[in-house]
Amino acid sequence: MTHAIRFHKTGGPEVLVWEQVEVGKPGPGEARIRHTAVGLNFVDIYNRSGLYPAQLPSGLGSEAAGVVEEVGPGVTDLKPGDRVAYGASPLGAYSEARLIPADRLLKVPEGVDDKTAAAMMLKGLTTQYLIRQTYRVKAGDTILLHAAAGGVGLILGQWAKHLGATVIGTVSNDEKAKLAKAHGCDHVIIYTREDFVKRVDEITGGKKVPVVYDSVGKDTFLKSLDCLAPLGVAALFGQSSGAVEPLNLGLLAQKGSLYVTRPTLFTYAAKRENLVAMANELFDVVKSGAVKIEVRQTYALKDAAKAHADLAARKTTGSTVLLV
Repeated sequence: MTHAIRFHKTGGPEVLVWEQVEVGKPGPGEARIRHTAVGLNFVDIYNRSGLYPAQLPSGLGSEAAGVVEEVGPGVTDLKPGDRVAYGASPLGAYSEARLIPADRLLKVPEGVDDKTAAAMMLKGLTTQYLIRQTYRVKAGDTILLHAAAGGVGLILGQWAKHLGATVIGTVSNDEKAKLAKAHGCDHVIIYTREDFVKRVDEITGGKKVPVVYDSVGKDTFLKSLDCLAPLGVAALFGQSSGAVEPLNLGLLAQKGSLYVTRPTLFTYAAKRENLVAMANELFDVVKSGAVKIEVRQTYALKDAAKAHADLAARKTTGSTVLLV
């Protein structure tokens, strides 16, 4: 028997329970892995609260690192003892051990420790599709990034800077402003004190930006559209402040023939070959030092409810890892 965090009903952090579970042997195409570190992400709150429905009772989490204990029939590219990580899997990462489809696992290269791997997979792969696929950031671009001191924000700021972009980031306070500045942001707007639409206009000399990366949602989305140059892209990849209200598509015409997309990692990484290519690019920028992954908070896995409460209250910055 092993332990896992599970929830039997949706709700606040208090619905998370630490309970014994039986893992069993891996079936065809599966691997059993023992976790060492588990990534904490805002999407976990969406799953727990019922915003993204899960079949109950349910495990939680889709990002972790660990060691392969056993592989099932048909799994040829993994063996017991391999260090692996994942960031796009079925729910169940908040556990000491689990079964997982082997095609979701990625071997962790030398020079990347388990805590770093658990902190970087979901957020790093999300960054990869956002800036290399959803809108391909290039040298000379000026981009707008909301929640620039968050988990994705700190990675995206550095990576976009490495690509030669000028990064404008928004944050809620001075401490987060310093953090964003140290992680690739050329300009930081404290949106609680400044009108970010006006500041983007000033910074860009009225040209505005070709892309806005928005994980905040309700509180920022319509203003994000006002920051876009004609034919600009609003990439809404989260909704930490709540869901965006139904959009009158006529606004997109009025504001300059804009594009809006609501992308997810699961779509971009659905095919094994795409997942591997995305991960290789992520590992390359991390190993080169162009993108530094900093684990800024850790909690014991059994204290996941406390971690969720702190994340929702914006008490965390950057990456948080649950240690097994």
